[in-house]
Amino acid sequence: MARVADYRATVTRCAAAEVAATIRAALGDARRVVVPDDLPYLVDDALIDDFSPSELDTVDAVVTAAAVGIAVTGTIVLDHGPGQGRRALSLVPDRHVCVVREDQIVAGVPEAVAWLDPLRPQTWISGPSATSDIELNRVEGVHGPRQLHVIVVGP
Repeated sequence: MARVADYRATVTRCAAAEVAATIRAALGDARRVVVPDDLPYLVDDALIDDFSPSELDTVDAVVTAAAVGIAVTGTIVLDHGPGQGRRALSLVPDRHVCVVREDQIVAGVPEAVAWLDPLRPQTWISGPSATSDIELNRVEGVHGPRQLHVIVVGP
């Protein structure tokens, strides 16, 4: 997952016992944090997702789990299963903190595709949202979070 840092994302590794503290550090100064109702990690003072898309725009950060991580491309994939929430949850707030376990990281895209259920919706994320105009000026946050923080949880 070192590749994800190439996309201006922040990557932090931690042990399972350190996840709550690592999430707190990744959230920094975020005041309004939302999580899916079935997130398996503790996030102090988090709000459970029950927001409209316009209400999500008032949230500072979201914390989700991931379905799979792809080492060679630095991509995390959400299939919006347990702990991942709905698609808008991971796309509207300005900061996305995503927790992926080491055992969920595969080498390449073919392994990830084999891992995923093709009938589930998928969101593939390779860094913060970014696009470039015709003059190649980079603009972040146009169609997703401006900041992505990936937490890789090891044994």
